[in-house]
Amino acid sequence: MGLTKQYLRYVSSAVFGVIGNQKANIAFVTLRGGEKGRYVAVGACEHVFIWDVRKAEKVLILEGKKHEVTYLCPSPDGVHIAVGYEDGGVRIFSLLNGESNISFSGHKSAVSVIKYDALGARLVTGSRDTDVIVWDIINECGLYRLKGHKDAITQILFLESKNLLITSSKDSFVKWWDLDTQHCFKTMVGHRTEVWGMVLLNQESRLITGSADSELRAWDIQYIEEVRQYLSCCAKWLHCRLNYIPIHCKKAGSVLREARDRVVSLVTDAKAKVLACHGLDATFEVFTVLSEEEVQKKMDKKLKKAKKKTKSQGGGEDVPEPVVERKLKDEIQKLANIKASSKIRSMDCLLVPNGEMKVALLLQNNTVETYTLKTSEKNPTGTKTSRLTLSGHRTDVRTLAFSSDNIAILSASGETVKVWNRSTLQVIRTMGCEYALCSLFVPGDRQIILGTKSGKIQIFDLASGSLLETTDAHVGALWSMCLAPDQRGIVTGGADKTVKFWDFELIKDQDSGKNKRLTVKHTRTLQLDEDVLCVRYSPDQRLLAVSLLDCTVKIFYTDTLKFFLSLYGHKLPVLCLDISHVSALTHPASHSGVWRNYAQMLFVGFCACSAGHVMFLQFVPKTHLFFTAGKDRKIKQWDADKFEHIQTLEGHHREVWCLAISPNGDHIVSSSHDKSLRLWERTREPIILEEEKEMEREAEFEESLAKGDEPVVPGEAKGEAEPAGKKTIETVKAAEQIMEAIELYKEESEKLEEHRAACKVRALPQTSQVLILSSVFLFSELEVSLLVLPFPYVPDLLKLFNGYVQQGLEVELVCRFSFTFIHFILPFHFGQISSNQMLLSVIDELRTNTISKVREIRDVLGFNSAGLQFLQRELESKEDVMFFADATDRFEEKKRKRRKRERAVLTVT
Repeated sequence: MGLTKQYLRYVSSAVFGVIGNQKANIAFVTLRGGEKGRYVAVGACEHVFIWDVRKAEKVLILEGKKHEVTYLCPSPDGVHIAVGYEDGGVRIFSLLNGESNISFSGHKSAVSVIKYDALGARLVTGSRDTDVIVWDIINECGLYRLKGHKDAITQILFLESKNLLITSSKDSFVKWWDLDTQHCFKTMVGHRTEVWGMVLLNQESRLITGSADSELRAWDIQYIEEVRQYLSCCAKWLHCRLNYIPIHCKKAGSVLREARDRVVSLVTDAKAKVLACHGLDATFEVFTVLSEEEVQKKMDKKLKKAKKKTKSQGGGEDVPEPVVERKLKDEIQKLANIKASSKIRSMDCLLVPNGEMKVALLLQNNTVETYTLKTSEKNPTGTKTSRLTLSGHRTDVRTLAFSSDNIAILSASGETVKVWNRSTLQVIRTMGCEYALCSLFVPGDRQIILGTKSGKIQIFDLASGSLLETTDAHVGALWSMCLAPDQRGIVTGGADKTVKFWDFELIKDQDSGKNKRLTVKHTRTLQLDEDVLCVRYSPDQRLLAVSLLDCTVKIFYTDTLKFFLSLYGHKLPVLCLDISHVSALTHPASHSGVWRNYAQMLFVGFCACSAGHVMFLQFVPKTHLFFTAGKDRKIKQWDADKFEHIQTLEGHHREVWCLAISPNGDHIVSSSHDKSLRLWERTREPIILEEEKEMEREAEFEESLAKGDEPVVPGEAKGEAEPAGKKTIETVKAAEQIMEAIELYKEESEKLEEHRAACKVRALPQTSQVLILSSVFLFSELEVSLLVLPFPYVPDLLKLFNGYVQQGLEVELVCRFSFTFIHFILPFHFGQISSNQMLLSVIDELRTNTISKVREIRDVLGFNSAGLQFLQRELESKEDVMFFADATDRFEEKKRKRRKRERAVLTVT
């Protein structure tokens, strides 16, 4: 059946106008060995932007898929960055090429914190679903899930030397986890409110926590190695596991902050020499952590001062020597308070070798600022080094407009109006203005006009970027503005219950000099009974449509201003309306989420759809197709002739305030509460409505599946370790691919047998078929994908892997499959497997072959390691040099022995 009407698809082309997302943090990154502290990474809706703060330009974009970025964590080597998303997913990007090859999915809700271990081989994530998951980056799989907190996870720390994990949560608890046994052995309950942040100091011997008060609590950590070794020996002797607490944690005091609100960010540099924190205001505080030598010098000075004071007071020889108590303020000293230009959302810091501290701030007004602080000075002051503001607005964009040549885009907010180049997405002009509510380009595209919240009309010249004129138009907000079809003037509507008509004029004054400048002249006024929310001309300029606060739309004759028609039916006031190019259709949209179609010749209104709270509506030029934008974060296209929904444009993460369509209809620009501007482009791809509806149903099913419960692992009791993955649409598809690969293997095997019988040659190896199977496995989804696999395919899969390991191919993959089989698949299908003798023999043969192959690989690795060590010794003996690591170890050993001898000499003396 042929298409009766062709619709073309609009797709997202670019995201601009956003500098840093408010949901994610900011982090320093290093690109290709560049200067430290020059590049920062911030979340930008579903993408990650890497900014060069020195040049104030975007150097790299890490493109996401759909969900908003919530957390960023660079790897220890600086080559990768882990990105957490609102749906609970985690992706790891390469900072060299911007590509992502590793992704994890295990959380139900947004990822709230991510941390790497010191080697960068493990990744731990915390979420709002109260779970903590440890991931293996090398094998691309989840290791285990840690449950115990009752609220969102706020911070995670690795104790690298002891293989321990510390987690804090909004449930006011700090928990300690032993990663060897995956259990919580200690819970700290010294906080009365939420724990928002924590850091480790003094080589992991001190913990600093920040809560909802003005205190930073300090805890001394003592690791009880002897007790752990003794209990481990007892446990081996008794063949049981004993519960032990390998650390002793004692409160050492508190550091008082000047701010009285809660801690938002608590960060240190890589060596934990500097501590910085901030609250909900615009000030951040910097503290320095003194080394043990500096603290000892300070205590010696205090002791000397105390002795001098005692001697001056006339103390004799029988007076005891004064004792100076060591306090927390002697170890952590305040450096400075630095105030930013706006409230701080997130911060990061680093310390460069010359002792200079660099701080990057992500502000709540879509701004990034960097500061430097010289920690070596006695009273240092912060110096602002850069500020990223040009590429975005400080407040939400409330009005948009396209130029007549489809090249320039106008966006205006509460403080500035910007003009963008559509092709390059670069800012052409930035001009200060009042709170703008409506805007348009003057014919000729040399001037722009804004309507403000204070009721003024502001005219700007684009060539000079200056304000030409400000005219008091209305008493109260100027809600709407429309250009006359003859392009000789405009009409405005405001909160003072009037509609005013203005004509363009060119005048000379003292400011313009010899050249004339543009102005507007008030000609007529239409007085109404209610506030005016929106005004629109009909394309032939015969009629004027006015939406009022009483939920009606009134039509007037333009020439006589006589009342012609009243359109009613909305439950809430109409915020926006538009008229098609043939003056036959008027589409008003109200806050109630209903747009209505009115045919002027029949005076009949039809209720067409419910699309959420509609905030803006506009026809595609020279068509009967129109777009609506609403508080449901979506932009929808409709056919006004057939009353059908055509497509939905999803991408914004907050309410969509307004949109603008280019005069040729090829581009759409929209603004949202997430501070972003999105450009949509019309493609040549046709849309078939039935297929579009089917895709929407599949998307709803996938979303409902993603929100489902975690898969129950058979044979596993409640409270035991759980698989880190969860059942998603990807795991189901992976299981289907496994079944398809097995069926393909059977078909190819039959063909090979027929070929062998006909040609009397032996069968070809099974390498190609098994390679098909190994290619469909996603490491992070292996367990759940195999659980979904039906049992009839399990014997074939075991035979395939048995043949695979006999050839010595992908032994690691077979081992991982064997572990998964033993822990998950075997308990689930135990009855069927135990009753099948042939299958038992296959399993036993697979076990034998796997063990032998693993031993062979271990022997090869041992031989290679010994050979490399031999070559190292040969090179050292020939060249009389040592490798850096060995040289460092020997130097430290000599230094330790020298200190030991010096202490021995001091003891004897």
